[in-house]
Amino acid sequence: MKLAEIFERFVDPSAPIAFRAYDGSTAGPPDAHVVLEVRSPVALRYVATAPGELGLTRAYVTGGIEVQGDLHEFFRAVMPNLRGDASRAEQLGILRELLRQEGPGLLRRPPLPPEEAPPPWRRGVRHSKRRDAAAIAHHYDVSNRFYELLLGPSMVYSCAVFPAPDATLEEAQREKLDLVCRKLDLQPGQRLLDVGAGWGALVRHAAENYGVRALGVTLSRQQAEWAARVIEDSGLTARAEVRFLDYRDLRVPRFDAISSVGVMEHIGSAELGDHFSSLAAMLRPEGRMLNHTITRSSNQTGNRTGKLIDRYVFPDGELQGPGTVMGAMHDNGLEVRHAENLREHYAMTLREWGRNLERNWAEAVAEAGERRARVWRLYMAESRMAFELDDVEIHQFLGVRTGADGQSGMPLRPDWMDEREKAGAQLIRT
Repeated sequence: MKLAEIFERFVDPSAPIAFRAYDGSTAGPPDAHVVLEVRSPVALRYVATAPGELGLTRAYVTGGIEVQGDLHEFFRAVMPNLRGDASRAEQLGILRELLRQEGPGLLRRPPLPPEEAPPPWRRGVRHSKRRDAAAIAHHYDVSNRFYELLLGPSMVYSCAVFPAPDATLEEAQREKLDLVCRKLDLQPGQRLLDVGAGWGALVRHAAENYGVRALGVTLSRQQAEWAARVIEDSGLTARAEVRFLDYRDLRVPRFDAISSVGVMEHIGSAELGDHFSSLAAMLRPEGRMLNHTITRSSNQTGNRTGKLIDRYVFPDGELQGPGTVMGAMHDNGLEVRHAENLREHYAMTLREWGRNLERNWAEAVAEAGERRARVWRLYMAESRMAFELDDVEIHQFLGVRTGADGQSGMPLRPDWMDEREKAGAQLIRT
């Protein structure tokens, strides 16, 4: 059995994708813009020993599978043309035929890529402080220079907000930082806590443009060290700080506002109540909390991420539906006052990060290694597709800790729109 025959069993032959394999077999239109290549029997062993997403990820990360052309374009071409009607018996028949051809070595798993995190059962107690710190380090303590190449000068690793379809990534990230500050209604002299501060962009923006005293915390030592240098170079040390610290270990007076951007994805579903109640306890009465987080498109979907994300990108990550998130905030001390879905913006953000990676590919590989760079290429292309197809979404939830008399301190209507938004938001198309 030729590999091209197997490809055509799972992908409709009319798909605009070409296929080539090490056994000499081919399929698909010869003039296709994207070509899927299976380059060695090792790729086949990865897939045979871990059928599905994990095996395919291992084969791609190690270079046994390659896509010639744009990876996002490949996903757009292949996903509508997947044929999921192969029975279990047919799949076993294909495996038996491959075993006959390749021999029993087909079921001998090749060495795992060192970039792969251990399986969940080997990581210790789920969402313990030690395990959470290890998960964050796995993702963020790669190389600050690698993230500079990927994210651009803003060094913001979360969904941007594009004020116009032709806005640059830097303009969109600045708009996102300012939108968070406006929603929190930051005022000079107030105290802001930024949980999961990353490289300190929001802390610096709030201190410089809103006159607040901003404290950021992160579980990545490399991020904290990078942020400290930039804060000092910016002359903001009197008003801005990023600490290498778990927010659960903070022992400080109450804050006027709290931002949490891209943190909740790392919080387990079972821990959401404690998470929000502890943040609410850190807020003064009428203080606001902004939760910017990736969500499922349905509250009925499972919370655990797929194998690519869990083993190579965000170990232990969990995503909840927007209703679940709102309920957890609302039931644990934070009255939810506003929610906004920015799904299209994240697809555009991932598009720009992907372009940055391709432009800087040689240096990114030199900095973090080719396998790590391939992980990020795969993860961003797949994630962009997920946002475009509404498989996942991203929301900003604004909550407030009400006072003893029920006062919220909120305006009667949202007052954080800038002049462009007030004039009428443009339809964002990716």
